[in-house]
Amino acid sequence: MKIIVVGIGKVGQTVAEQLALEEHDVTVVDTDPDAVNDAVQSADVIGVIGNGAVQRTLQEAGVADCDLVIALTGSDEVNLLCCLMAQKTGGARTIARIRNPEYTGQIGLIQDSLGLARAINPEKEAAAEIQRILKMPVARNADMFSMGKVELISFIVDENCLLCGKSLSESFAHIKARALLCAVERGSELTIPDGNFVVQKGDVAAVLIPTAEVPDFFRQIGFRTSNVRNIMIIGGGKIAYYLVKSLLRLNVSVTIIERNREIAEKLSLEFPKANIIHGDGTNRSLLLEEGLTHMDALCSLTGIDEENIVLSLFAKSVAPQVKTVTKVNRTAFQEVIRAIDVGSVVYPKYTTANLILQYVRANSKRGGNGGDVQKLARIINNRAEAIEFSVAEGSRVIGKTLTDLELKKGILIGSIIRDGKAFIPRGSDAIHAGDSVIVVTITQRLTEIDDILKD
Repeated sequence: MKIIVVGIGKVGQTVAEQLALEEHDVTVVDTDPDAVNDAVQSADVIGVIGNGAVQRTLQEAGVADCDLVIALTGSDEVNLLCCLMAQKTGGARTIARIRNPEYTGQIGLIQDSLGLARAINPEKEAAAEIQRILKMPVARNADMFSMGKVELISFIVDENCLLCGKSLSESFAHIKARALLCAVERGSELTIPDGNFVVQKGDVAAVLIPTAEVPDFFRQIGFRTSNVRNIMIIGGGKIAYYLVKSLLRLNVSVTIIERNREIAEKLSLEFPKANIIHGDGTNRSLLLEEGLTHMDALCSLTGIDEENIVLSLFAKSVAPQVKTVTKVNRTAFQEVIRAIDVGSVVYPKYTTANLILQYVRANSKRGGNGGDVQKLARIINNRAEAIEFSVAEGSRVIGKTLTDLELKKGILIGSIIRDGKAFIPRGSDAIHAGDSVIVVTITQRLTEIDDILKD
């Protein structure tokens, strides 16, 4: 596809790099020459300096024969204008980033009125990701598939875990809940395991489970599954806003510490049921006074990565039972962050990039009958992918048992959803037309279900 990305900040840079890696023709547009130059130096993209909401700039970027324009500037209004101009000038499909909470209730109206292919709110999506993580304390990361029927949860194996020190075939013989361990990270190695694989302490494991069986599975392998009821949030930005809004609906007790008085006052008016503290969230005494050691979870959501990391480490040191969620914007030092173990880490720009890649994959089929990408999630520190495909008539996977399918290396069929019900398939099961299939892979760039098969 020919794609124009307007706005090369943190998210725009990540999106452009990911699309270029997937061999799309990408042009980046920004008013900042340094941002454009950095993008051109770091990825195989073309750079155009200018205002992406101006017709002349879009024409210079090649909008006339462009397939998709993605507007990711810091201004919602500029993004919408850019999409409108792109449609009028070249007829391209458009995606806009819309972040202002005031627009939340009318996103659907905006999308329909302006003919957007998608409207993405990175902070709202990040908040939804955090809420999924908080629902299961053991989870490092969690994703939902098939409208919430299946969950993919990653966790760290400890010495008390039933899986530890045993082969998967041996340990799963004693587990009644239906689940499939689909990927394991051990140090620098990433594995799609088979039944003979022996899980070890410290492994990061990803498991696919029908949603209704998630609590039973984790109880059976030795983890606590109690709900998170008391949460402390450091930083009252947009992610915190959306997170608090959803948590209060679930009757969760929320304490927010925000150093900006104006923001704190706005939050107190918006959320009278939350405990809003105007203060410095990095103040040790304040954290302890406000009950950090009695919390079930701490979410470090300030705008400074280093603060968030230190806060999570401090929480782990004074209250090991506290679940920690850390927001990180920069991704250059992921290995260091993994090594120090700050708990669950959320990268908002990856969340946005994955949503855009999901749309691009779904609209980049090569003319086959395989089926469309319904959901894409990067798992295990973005080293593997879980993709949900819908299976259309004519697909080469239909009718054969899973045992008889000749799959490419590094691919696992994790779950099948049929007639609204999800199940973990066995080798004797076959895929039918109309099914949805969740595939876990370390081979990227799959755009349709037939891509899992050997050529």
